[in-house]
Amino acid sequence: MIKEYDIVKAVKDLNDKVKEGSEGTVLMVYPDFPSVYEIEFFDEMKESLDVLTVQVDDLIKVNS
Repeated sequence: MIKEYDIVKAVKDLNDKVKEGSEGTVLMVYPDFPSVYEIEFFDEMKESLDVLTVQVDDLIKVNS
């Protein structure tokens, strides 16, 4: 189960900035849509790439 503040990874290209393998932090789990998340994705330097609303099927949770 993915929760707020978990680190996740995109399993496919989500747009021109957020590519497959990009990591992000879960900012919000939508209470009415528990398989939809607001994610801030970042690059290797921890600079923000984009904030996207993403379906659970487009993510994997990164073990911490």
